[in-house]
Amino acid sequence: MPKVRIYTTASCQYCRLTKAFLQKNGVEYEEIDVGTDKAAAAEMVEKSGQYGVPVTLVDDEVIVGFDAGRFNELFGEGGHRDVYDVVIIGGGPAGLTAAMYCARKMLSVLVVTENIGGQALESWSIENYMGFRLVTGAELMDRFEEKVREEGIAIELDSVTSVGKRDDGSFEMKTVSEQEFVGRAMIITSGAKPRWLGLPDEQKYIGRGESVCSTCDGPLFRDKDVAIVGGGNYALTTTIEMSPIARSVSLIVRSKIRADAVYTSQLEGLKNLTILQNYVVTGLSGETLLKGITVTERNTGEEQTLPVEGLFLAIGHEPNNAFLDGFVDLNDQGEIVVDIDCHTSAEGVFAAGDVTAVKAKQIVVAAGDGAKAALEAFEYLGRLG
Repeated sequence: MPKVRIYTTASCQYCRLTKAFLQKNGVEYEEIDVGTDKAAAAEMVEKSGQYGVPVTLVDDEVIVGFDAGRFNELFGEGGHRDVYDVVIIGGGPAGLTAAMYCARKMLSVLVVTENIGGQALESWSIENYMGFRLVTGAELMDRFEEKVREEGIAIELDSVTSVGKRDDGSFEMKTVSEQEFVGRAMIITSGAKPRWLGLPDEQKYIGRGESVCSTCDGPLFRDKDVAIVGGGNYALTTTIEMSPIARSVSLIVRSKIRADAVYTSQLEGLKNLTILQNYVVTGLSGETLLKGITVTERNTGEEQTLPVEGLFLAIGHEPNNAFLDGFVDLNDQGEIVVDIDCHTSAEGVFAAGDVTAVKAKQIVVAAGDGAKAALEAFEYLGRLG
């Protein structure tokens, strides 16, 4: 058995998934919390060139992030082919709720997901979910996962690469680790993925100073200068979260701050915060790690260089739909078109959550639509007999 070490932070969902995968496959590992141990964080950066977690060392091999494909190659069984009543793509609020409702209808169900929690994990503070005065996205998704685990629902940590319909009318999905699963009905809840800046050299800095998850990577930037891009709720919650961690925080807003008053009211109390309004990021610099960004005033063209080591993006999301390839109808935004009951253009295929064209992108809406999709799938299977 190879020697396995995992560099983690306490609030990183992908770290938890990595550990859960290894535990499931009986792999022993050593865990190192780089959020509290600066020396360990420096060691991680030296070995991997990464300012993002998790980083896993398997003997001398460095694996960045929760790489389901590579972990399956090293430790998984792979090659499974099972038939379920319902297969669900995505493990966020919509997918997990759909899975629970399917199980309660005595349907066999499989959830295939890259992570458990989806976009909800990005929420540092949720104050409008019924039953909670205040809860983080990670804490709320822990509750969802506990419920799903109680039902004994199968969860496969993997990434779906393609979907299709078989000759017998069932639906198949293939994954990056070359697994294949089949369901008599399918529910797509793949959510959305963060939008990046789109700068020519951006790929060089992803995980090396540029991040879309302050909850995961924020502790690595303790006492460093950081910048946050965006003007909505997520940008402001990221700012509030990073202010007590970082030495200084620059909030870069393209036009106006468009966030709820509960968040804007907290900005005045942040002594280490500078707001650059009407600015955009136009350049990134640093040899191997991010060391600075260039921002440009949109009206005058005036440029400034900010010596920051961390850059957190909160500029929106786009549908996670790359695996669909014409399988169901999409709108011009790339979102799955659904009717009021979560039916897609393909009979027997349902969709819910942020991957759909539903206007309200909220956790509670996604969960509700996940339940609707499950109930519709149950009725569809009942008609098949």
